[in-house]
Amino acid sequence: MTELSDAHTQQPGLAGRKAIITGGTTGIGRAIAVLLASEGARIFVCGRTPEHLDDALKRIREVGEGDGINVDLANREEAERFFDAAEDYLGGIDIAVINAAVPAEALAETDDGDTDYQIAVDFASYLTTTQAAAKRMKAGSDIILIGSMSAVSRKGGNSIYVAAKSGIQGFAKSLREELAEQDIKVGLIEPGFTGADFQYPEFPPEKQRELIRQHRMLRAEDIAVSTHFMLTQPRRTAISLMRVETRLNHP
Repeated sequence: MTELSDAHTQQPGLAGRKAIITGGTTGIGRAIAVLLASEGARIFVCGRTPEHLDDALKRIREVGEGDGINVDLANREEAERFFDAAEDYLGGIDIAVINAAVPAEALAETDDGDTDYQIAVDFASYLTTTQAAAKRMKAGSDIILIGSMSAVSRKGGNSIYVAAKSGIQGFAKSLREELAEQDIKVGLIEPGFTGADFQYPEFPPEKQRELIRQHRMLRAEDIAVSTHFMLTQPRRTAISLMRVETRLNHP
């Protein structure tokens, strides 16, 4: 009989792990929550909209176990409320997927108040929620930041978003070195053009479905699978950066 014991590396499972997912009620965050729940992780999510939370929790509970609350992570006190509730429900945190974001536009075309809010959610809240997670984690934990290929393409028209996602690139690398000796891994996933309500109104559902069929738009589930891969590696192995793009460019 052929011996295949050396044909694959160790693949730790997710059963029993305790995961928080910010922005886990729609789009990429929701897809990640559903997949991790289906693999046996216990899930706690947050989002801003009650109906989206209800929808996400219904789907999560069809495949696994989870709960969540509505918060606005632009407010640090709301972020702390989320983590306190997550700890109460999960009994600890060993996976944090930092994902919550809002669309952001060109700096010169954005009102001051909108600029402040977009920076607060798309950049500052990444730091504050990651900090809150790390403070609660023990050895063997994982932090995954969901960034964007906008940090690579850096196209005009969404300079606030580009600034935030470029900042997260640098943050991820530095944080990875800070937490490595504590056995807390930090990974960054940078999705390309991905279908979600984040893309409304420019790309309504029917247009998104067509672009996905054409291989010019990713499904949120594609990013969830990347997250799963990052989380199921041996502790010696840190998948530090994954860039997930469409095979064909979108129009």
